[in-house]
Amino acid sequence: MKQKKNLFLIIMLLTLGAILTACSSGDGKEAEKPAVGGSDAAAGDWKPTKPIEFIAPSGAGGGWDTTARASSKVLEEEKIVEQRFAVVNKPGGGGAIGWSYIDSKDTDDHLLFATSPPIMFVPLNNQSDLGHQDFTPIAALTADYGAFLVKADSPFDTMNDLVEAMKKDPTSISVVGTSSPGSMDHMQFVKAVHAAGVDAKSVKYVSSQDSAGMTMLLGGQVEVYSTDVGEAVEQYRAGNVKVLAVTAEERIEGDVVSEFPTLKEQDIDDSFVIWRGIMGPKNMSKEAAAFYENALKEMSETEAWKAELERYGWDGNWMGSEEFKSFLDKDYESIKSLMEEMGLR
Repeated sequence: MKQKKNLFLIIMLLTLGAILTACSSGDGKEAEKPAVGGSDAAAGDWKPTKPIEFIAPSGAGGGWDTTARASSKVLEEEKIVEQRFAVVNKPGGGGAIGWSYIDSKDTDDHLLFATSPPIMFVPLNNQSDLGHQDFTPIAALTADYGAFLVKADSPFDTMNDLVEAMKKDPTSISVVGTSSPGSMDHMQFVKAVHAAGVDAKSVKYVSSQDSAGMTMLLGGQVEVYSTDVGEAVEQYRAGNVKVLAVTAEERIEGDVVSEFPTLKEQDIDDSFVIWRGIMGPKNMSKEAAAFYENALKEMSETEAWKAELERYGWDGNWMGSEEFKSFLDKDYESIKSLMEEMGLR
């Protein structure tokens, strides 16, 4: 009798164990469900529940604006993210106005912004208390390059022509950029002419943060426009400007942009990469950050995104959040040293 009771108890325990195992495992579908189509499940079950505000901390037409609009377009059209993206321009302070706004919403999981080297330059120039350490890195997307433009009827045909004129009388040349003094458009130009032997501190730089740089160049108010390759293409194609140089190591591949000469082929030993990426507020949840990283990774692999890269003359430059963070920390130290070397800090 005792043996029968023990056998009955064992059978009951085995049956209960089987039931619990079946209940906990189910059919496995929920565990395998990705957070974003084609991405891993690092973001868990989190997904946006309302439209995402996508900040371009500048006026329309610049690199931050085009980055935000191009990536939003692909994310929506490829149905990678179900919610729509609302691109909002917040110009001013070389990006500081936009960063201040984002900082005020530091726990918002429905807020992203486009970023690039000014997030280093501006705080290093004491023009903002906020820098890259105050936000959440999501991903790096592209590599762009600086471009130095003059009007089509300018007497300068090469970068060396311009450098020689600046050596004789630096104050005779006005250079406009859409970033603040000491920020990217300014620094990429003074870095180039510094390498060619011009006193960087003597450069006459005009800041046009309302994105009127091209208008000022074409209107004859300045002699040179320091911008990026993407903004140069249409005006060059229309025959309105000459591109004296770009800051890439080698000629850029692609329609039109392959015609732009580099600094190095003009015996000026300098280059400058304009990386661009996406960040979120400082206290964005890890789940939301992972969701956006996965979505952007999927986006970067689409043919639609590759078409956007070609359209703007950008190179793909994917870095996930951890790699992007490490890159930002190193780049900050490099830029700081460069500014100190040129006596601009």
